[in-house]
This record gives sequence, structure tokens and C-alpha cells, in this order.
Amino acid sequence: MCIHYRKLNAATRKDHFPLSFINEMLERLANHSFFCYLDGYSGYHQIPIHPDDQSKTTFTCPYGTFAYRRMSFGLCNAPVSFQHCMMAIFSDLIENIMEVFMDDFSVYGKTIDGCLENLEKVLQRCKEVDLVLNWEKCHFVVREGIVPGHKVSERGIEVDRAKIEVIEQLPPPTNIKALRSFLGHDGFNRRFIKNFSFIAQPLSSLLAKDTPVVFDDACLEAFHTLKKALVTAPIIQPPDWNAPFEIMCDANDYAVGVVLGQSKDRKHHAISYASKTLTGPQLNYSTTEKELLAVVFAIDKFRSYLVGAKVIIYTEHAALKYLLTKKDAKPQLIRWVLLLQEFDIEIRDKKGVENSVADHLSRMQFEETSSLPIDDYMRDDTLLKVTTSQPWYADLVNYIVKGYIPKEADKRKLVHDSRFYLWDDPYLYNESQWTGLIALLVVMSDCQRDQVLRWTGGPPMDWR
Repeated sequence: MCIHYRKLNAATRKDHFPLSFINEMLERLANHSFFCYLDGYSGYHQIPIHPDDQSKTTFTCPYGTFAYRRMSFGLCNAPVSFQHCMMAIFSDLIENIMEVFMDDFSVYGKTIDGCLENLEKVLQRCKEVDLVLNWEKCHFVVREGIVPGHKVSERGIEVDRAKIEVIEQLPPPTNIKALRSFLGHDGFNRRFIKNFSFIAQPLSSLLAKDTPVVFDDACLEAFHTLKKALVTAPIIQPPDWNAPFEIMCDANDYAVGVVLGQSKDRKHHAISYASKTLTGPQLNYSTTEKELLAVVFAIDKFRSYLVGAKVIIYTEHAALKYLLTKKDAKPQLIRWVLLLQEFDIEIRDKKGVENSVADHLSRMQFEETSSLPIDDYMRDDTLLKVTTSQPWYADLVNYIVKGYIPKEADKRKLVHDSRFYLWDDPYLYNESQWTGLIALLVVMSDCQRDQVLRWTGGPPMDWR
């Protein structure tokens, strides 16, 4: 039974003791061979309330007023108080042989004997503090198990199949409430879905204020794609703290997506997926700004992994490598670059085989048309292409002046071509160009002849 203590919770000083981080707990549990899962019996009710404070929990029912002597559901500090109590009981065992999340205790080991030894220590500690376990919900020496919505085993971290079966049978949402419920469940498992924001963008846009709910074909396609992504979700691996981390970034017009992973035995293993929808001024960013925003988002999202570790960032925007050393960039880019100075970052160009987060443009397909393809061939002589360090007439001039013939030259062709050229240092003239001019000069008057010679610069020899 849960009671909503509105007035009591409003007057209670809040306890800010943190609950366990699910992601960190799952990563410590993964890759172990054997597990024991224990469950506390009526968890909250094992914590007594001080006699002076029991009257504060009084509630009214048709049969009178009653007060709790044990911690009840509905108190604002009940979850953190119970977690604080469990952490105090198993403080020296947590992160070594077991993990605790509220009343769920997970004991692990690499071997059966090691797992049983760890289980004996935990049970002895429960006996010392009179902590009662629920026998029906305990599982001993198993190879895999369910930990807060995730399946943990020696292979890694997977999505809970029981939750997937419920999602598979869901019809397309018809109202905002159903849409929020669907996106909320998918958001819980978004670390398993690559490019979650890319896919869910048509559905997320319906949640905007004063937006009519029109479930069109794009929304339906996104709905089925997310359902399929949950069914085929990959197995997430825990991080290896001795190996460098790898981040693959991608950005398009309305979202950014990143993947945190590591390479083991020349294979890339994903640790977590993350994505973000661009809003407001971010939609107007240039390509360079969006690519750098993806890097900053990844660093901020996975900060707990990357501080003090080697980070390799793969991006398809090569300009980011030089932006880190540029001093006259835009103020916002400089602020982002300063944020990245805290980390040991190496930016590399993304190759095709390393592109785990492929750009959506690279997956576009074009239909073949009947029109002729564009001929992009350009003749070398049109481009004035230089194929040798010497001019084309070098061999010809050397033969005319000195009679020299190179070994690789065609002697017969060189002798034949030299008959049509004249060398007047420093110019080479084609004799055929002046034949008509000389004939014309013969029949001209002296005045006309001098005018023509001034225009042409004169023939390469005495035309007379």
C-alpha cells in the first residue's frame, strides 16, 4: 500500500543521497561467468521508524487512523534512505563482489567456487544485520539474469526480451499519451539504438507545443523502425579502462549521433550509443559547427569514461583537425575548443571500414535514368597540361643550332620537322607562316611594306 503524504513530504527536509547509477552497475556486472541474485523481503518495511516520528505517518481510513512503525511507501526520502542503509551494510563488498540497487543484490564471480565464496560473505553479512531475503525471488549460480530492465551475462549487456515482446505487440500511437509512453520506453533503451534521434525525429516533432497530432507515413515508418531496432539491438560491451576509447561522430541537418566504443582484437565493440536533436539556433549552424557540436556533445555525454583516458575521435570532417589549433575562429568555436583541451584527444579522418555511424547521405540510392551520363572528360591540351619540364621544341632547337639528336628521339621525324622551322634567337619561327607574307611584300610599295613590317615585327630573315 502506498500513501501520498503531500503535506508531510512538503515539510520534510530532503535527503540527496544518490541512487546507484544503472549504467555503471551494469558495466561492472557484465563479462562475469556466474551470478547470484538476491531480493530483500518487503524492502522498506525492514527499516524501523523512530518512535517519536511514527505519529507523522498517520493516515485515515473508514476504520480509524493508523500509523506506520516501519518505513512506508509514499515518503519522499524512503528510496534514498533504504539505498543509504544498504550501502552502509555492504560498503566493503560493493564493486568488489556484489552490486546493490535498492532491494536487489547481485553477487558475481568468474568461477563457480568464487561465486559461492562471495555468496557466503553476503549471506553472512545479511545474518549479522538481520536483513531478511525473499527466497522465492532469489536465484543462485546462474549464467545470466535481469538487472533493472537489462539482461546481463558473460556476453555483455542486452535488452530485456520480456519488455521487447510487449513493444512488438504495440499498435501505432493515436494520441499524445500513447506517443509519450512509446518514446519513454524506447528512450530507456536508447543506448542500444544507433541514431535514435535521427529515427525518432518525426515522432518527437509531434510533442512540440501547439502542434497538431498528424500521424503520417513518416511517423509510421519511424515507429516501425524503432520497434525493429529494439528487437535487433546489439550486445553492449563494458569498457576496458586500460585501452583507449573511440568516438565516432555524425551530424546532419537536424540531429547529431555518436558512438562510444573500443577496439579489441581488431574489432570495434560498442559501449553506448547517444544522439541529440538540434534545436533553435543549432539548426542554422554551418557544417563545421555541427560536426564540432557532435564532438562536444559526445565528450559531455561520456565524460565519466573519457577523463584521464586516451580518446580517438573519428569524423568525416577533416577540418576539425586544424580547427583545434586555429586562433582566429568564431568565438563559439573557440569556447568549444577550450572545453576539449581538458581531454587527451586525437582526431582522425573516418575511413569506410571504420564508419560505424554512416552518414545518411552515403546511404541514399538513386534510380537509373535513360539520359546520357555527364561527360566529365577534359582534354589535356585544353587544360594546358604540362607533361615535361622542357618545352616541346627543345629537341628541335638543339638539332637546328647544334645538330644534336637525343637517344630517345625519333631521328627521321626530327630531321623532317626541322626543315619547316627557323631559329632566330630567342624565337623559333615556322617558315610556312611567313611564306605568304614574303610574297605579299614583293608586290607592295615601300611605304606599304614598311607599315606591314612594323605590324608583324618583321620576318626572321632578310626577305629580300
